[in-house]
Amino acid sequence: MTIHPTAILDASARIAQDVEIGPWCTVGPNVVLAAGVRLISHVVVQQDTDVGAGTIIHPFAVIGGDPQHNGYKGESVRLEIGINNLIREHCTFNRGTPQGTGVTVVGSNNLFMTGAHVGHDCVVGDNVVMANNATLGGHAHVGDRVFLGGLCAVHQNGRVGQGAIVGGLAAVTRDVIPYGSAWGNHARLHGLNLIGLKRKGYGKDQLRRLLAAYRDLFEGAGEFAGRIGRVAEAYADLPEIMEIVAFIREGGKRPLCLPGE
Repeated sequence: MTIHPTAILDASARIAQDVEIGPWCTVGPNVVLAAGVRLISHVVVQQDTDVGAGTIIHPFAVIGGDPQHNGYKGESVRLEIGINNLIREHCTFNRGTPQGTGVTVVGSNNLFMTGAHVGHDCVVGDNVVMANNATLGGHAHVGDRVFLGGLCAVHQNGRVGQGAIVGGLAAVTRDVIPYGSAWGNHARLHGLNLIGLKRKGYGKDQLRRLLAAYRDLFEGAGEFAGRIGRVAEAYADLPEIMEIVAFIREGGKRPLCLPGE
């Protein structure tokens, strides 16, 4: 364990043997820093926060801060962060609220660039990239392998399905389907995240079928509800399409992000 003499640690904090805590860091009550965690310098881990093994936090990040919610009155709420995350300068992650789930959950192997914000009660999956100053409002859900462009903002209670990409500066007021590509202000759906799918190893034939299903779902004849049923039946062998169908049918507190100008 390497702890700089200027660092301040609460007596209740639990710190693994090989953690590195740099100059002027503050580690508050009921914080857990797992093996291999590094706080570079000037990092605040405020309280009631678990930081998973191998996570690196850069200067001036404030992790486990109080939820930015008028109803919060100091109740016990938490933040849980998975393993091998890279959290860059000035990021802010808030704990949950009693009005929500009581816990904010961040997965593993994520990259949070400078100034990214994760609001109270959010759920962030694995292998997510949040570019500079990307923002999640309270209760937002972000699936695995999502890319959120710089300065985009996901509305509170919004959902972004796994494998989706959101463009920079996008105002995401509607739920983005898994593998979708959304951008603009306000954000609209502009097809599938083909770059992400190609990087995942999808071949031309697979992409053609996925695109055909997308067109049948969003551009086909008849009412949307009827198209959902037809697509679910015609493409039942494509797990990605079935995931999109399940995402739509599950619904959320926000409307669905749809194609448009």
